[in-house]
Amino acid sequence: MKIGVLAVQGNFREHAAMLRRLGADPVEVRKPESLDDLDGLVIPGGESTTFMRLMRLYGLDEAVREFTGPVLGTCAGMIVLDRRHLGAVDIEVDRNAYGRQVASFEADLALAGDDEPLRGVFIRAPRVREVGSEVEVLAEHDGEPVLLRQGRFIVASFHPELTDDTRVHDRFLELVREEGHVRA
Repeated sequence: MKIGVLAVQGNFREHAAMLRRLGADPVEVRKPESLDDLDGLVIPGGESTTFMRLMRLYGLDEAVREFTGPVLGTCAGMIVLDRRHLGAVDIEVDRNAYGRQVASFEADLALAGDDEPLRGVFIRAPRVREVGSEVEVLAEHDGEPVLLRQGRFIVASFHPELTDDTRVHDRFLELVREEGHVRA
């Protein structure tokens, strides 16, 4: 599986390492043509305003909108995919809603369909304010959604790439495999 990782800013190296560990072939994406022939795409955490500015500058905003494969967006990646930005996922998100850098924290999350808690690393994390009817909540923190899926999109408020737990990336790669069979 050839998985693109948006590499204009943020935690792209950590996602690439996690994907490589799971047997995928990560490709750093900096230009629209890099999206050609990818099976999936990861939009990592970073600073969402910078992401959007650089994506517009390089034409990646429209290229990502047109990308038809599965997409995983974490932290800033969740913001980039929300209603107010690329409009790919039917959620409304508030930036840095859990507080500034000094308010960063880790928490155990109940993951849908799994008995083992998932460790979430929240760094200046976005908070989901509103969820559309087609969006499935996969994990919550204090009753608020922090891991969600809508069709071919998975988004997380936290940074799954900063732990040794591979389950978020596993679910994403399973989605990539499912989508690949649909297109085949």
